[in-house]
Amino acid sequence: MTENFQFTLKKTDAGARLGEVSMPRGTIRTPAFMPVGTVGTVKAMYLEQVRDTGADIILGNTYHLMLRPTAERVARLGGLHKLIRWEHPILTDSGGFQVMSLSGLRKLDEQGVTFKSHVDGSLHHMSPERSIEIQGLLDSDIQMQLDECVALPAEPREIERAMELSLRWAERCKIAFGNQPGKAMFGIVQGGDVPALRVRSAAALTDLDLKGYAVGGLAVGEPQDVMLKMLEETLPVLPTEKPRYLMGVGTPDDILKSVARGIDMFDCVMPTRSGRHGLAFTRRGKVNIRNARHAEDMRPLDDQSNCTASRDYSRAYLHHLVRANEALGGMLLSWHNLAYYQELMQGIRKAIAEGRFADFMAETQAEWARGDLEPA
Repeated sequence: MTENFQFTLKKTDAGARLGEVSMPRGTIRTPAFMPVGTVGTVKAMYLEQVRDTGADIILGNTYHLMLRPTAERVARLGGLHKLIRWEHPILTDSGGFQVMSLSGLRKLDEQGVTFKSHVDGSLHHMSPERSIEIQGLLDSDIQMQLDECVALPAEPREIERAMELSLRWAERCKIAFGNQPGKAMFGIVQGGDVPALRVRSAAALTDLDLKGYAVGGLAVGEPQDVMLKMLEETLPVLPTEKPRYLMGVGTPDDILKSVARGIDMFDCVMPTRSGRHGLAFTRRGKVNIRNARHAEDMRPLDDQSNCTASRDYSRAYLHHLVRANEALGGMLLSWHNLAYYQELMQGIRKAIAEGRFADFMAETQAEWARGDLEPA
């Protein structure tokens, strides 16, 4: 740990990077997967469990927390870490994506976004300065700039307009953030699926000399090969000595292929959302525990795992819980999925350290391709 925000690139293996982010509240081992704690909770999980899976950092959502319980209330209660009993780093997004995707009414201009709450219909205004103010009230360790995320497909002219607006907002966010020792503000590369716009965005953000850089506006419906091509165009423009965060991604396969291209940080609701719907990610690929084949199978999801949910509960019991709509089913599968994601990240980091990431990637993909265990 350190009193300042610091990223150390320890080793590279082709494009893959092994590193470490040091902050006053803890160290983040990279490549890192950040569980999503949208409203101050990782859904269906105790935060002690989240930590035990190997998570060094979680994510909170500015849009949701500003609506309830409100950023001002969180600040009065001592900040988000104290409120939710998580002593380690927290990254907060800017709220921009939710404003675009959840609001029933929004008006966007140079100053920011006016939108209607999806909770009670009340009107709110989110400017770059207000976004940073909210994240400061939450006492977030890594704060994201406000940006405009355009859903794909979109016209190049519309993508360019949103990218340029996001750059101007990044400059305002940097000024609003100021100098906060031990904390960081990340910029967000936009540009949709247009390589030239991605390069322009990355170059302009690099000129701002921020503490870290995210790639946004991907995993929004475009094919995986488009996402990977945008990374290949974007990442060489970003400084190698700063952390790189791919927002909202993704599947285990997305993570492997993005690490290979130089991404350091990930977040996604997929492991917990899938768990609540009966889908497990395992070393043998995806398992739909709702399927009848599991009804009398007393084997666990993964007898090699260190996670209790993965190793000690039978598929038959998990199948029963999910089919009976018992909350415990979603809890156990979310726990299992988060543990699997963190075990994957641990394996990635070890492989990069040993200079065998390409082999690890091929071996992992081959195991997925084998498919699940034969029926009992």
